[in-house]
Amino acid sequence: MTEPRRDRLDQPIEPGRVRLPRFDPEAFGRWSESIARYMGTAKFIVYMTIIIAAWFAWNTLAPKDLRFDPYTFTFLTLILSLQASYAAPLILLAQNRQADRDRLTMEEDRRRAAMQKADTEYLAREIASLRIAVGEVTTRDFLRSELARLADELDEAAHRRQKLERKEWEEERN
Repeated sequence: MTEPRRDRLDQPIEPGRVRLPRFDPEAFGRWSESIARYMGTAKFIVYMTIIIAAWFAWNTLAPKDLRFDPYTFTFLTLILSLQASYAAPLILLAQNRQADRDRLTMEEDRRRAAMQKADTEYLAREIASLRIAVGEVTTRDFLRSELARLADELDEAAHRRQKLERKEWEEERN
């Protein structure tokens, strides 16, 4: 297909699309997490406190011609509002990413737990079948008792044979 010509009057002109710059959402997410993580530290709070204290000190103690934000500190309020307006979405983005990671971790844990449960059930069945099989196998004690009984029977049979042979021998002598 050919691209529509711009100089034709019988076809409407497609409005030009505004092209926004492309960015890697994963890189932006990592960046937002690092900012949110930093904003949750004591270091950040100390630095913010120092900056605000310096701001107050400069704008109250400096000569009037060097003050850049008069008493009501309107510019400071604007800066802090701007910081809060950017911090809140960055923190929410970081929380959403953490929730996604937690969800994936939970799914992986569930999958592993299901596999372990299946393995455990399989092993339990195998152990049960081995117990049943061992119950049908002759044990050492049973084998000893049977061998002892057989030895006794052989001794009795040998004793009877000797008696019989003696009796026959005595009959031949007489």
